[in-house]
Amino acid sequence: MTVTGNLAAELTRELNTETLFTIPVLGGIPINESTVITWIIMAILVIASILLTRNLKVENPGKVQLLLESGIQWVYDFFDDIYGKQNRGYTPYLMTVLVFLAFSNTFMVLLGFKPPTKDLNVTVALALISLFLIETAGMRRKGIKGYIKHFTEPVAMITPINILEIAIRPMSLCMRLFGNVFGAFVVMELIKLIAPVIIPIPFSMFFDIFDGLLQAYIFVFLTAIFMNNEMED
Repeated sequence: MTVTGNLAAELTRELNTETLFTIPVLGGIPINESTVITWIIMAILVIASILLTRNLKVENPGKVQLLLESGIQWVYDFFDDIYGKQNRGYTPYLMTVLVFLAFSNTFMVLLGFKPPTKDLNVTVALALISLFLIETAGMRRKGIKGYIKHFTEPVAMITPINILEIAIRPMSLCMRLFGNVFGAFVVMELIKLIAPVIIPIPFSMFFDIFDGLLQAYIFVFLTAIFMNNEMED
């Protein structure tokens, strides 16, 4: 098989979501590979959270506790600068998504698993949840009447464009996340086919680690920016 044929076959395999098993209810519910890997990530993160938060101390905290507190405080300060301390209630969700995406885009790849963000269904679901959070934040800040009224601002004639923006936001979030994660995979496959020994290693450090962390950051950063825009008067 030619190099082009090998690449096409590998891309087809990555784009196709494999069904691992079926739950025999309601005619059979297929459980995809991305769903199972997401469950694994959730279990790992829950167990890690329990282990890391055991025996927390007010006085004489350990190095691990100090490191965790510093990291969490940095994240809170980061989002405070975007949408203000008065909206800190949204930060735990964004922090959770950040950790989930960072873990799935990096460690799962290094462990040899297919990251769930290569499944467009996963990125669409995350984008829709973020959309719900963004619009809910706007409603809570402005009230239902004010939220509806803001679609007519600055002039009523652009109302259709403002409404269309609601659909554009999740599309932007999901396609950017999916496209960059899958694009990094395409580049790495090309490098492996052209130079399969040694050379892919430094590129893997960038595309499998740095780029994965970068995409997690961009996703939550844009979500926070969209939330701030919705909550502005």
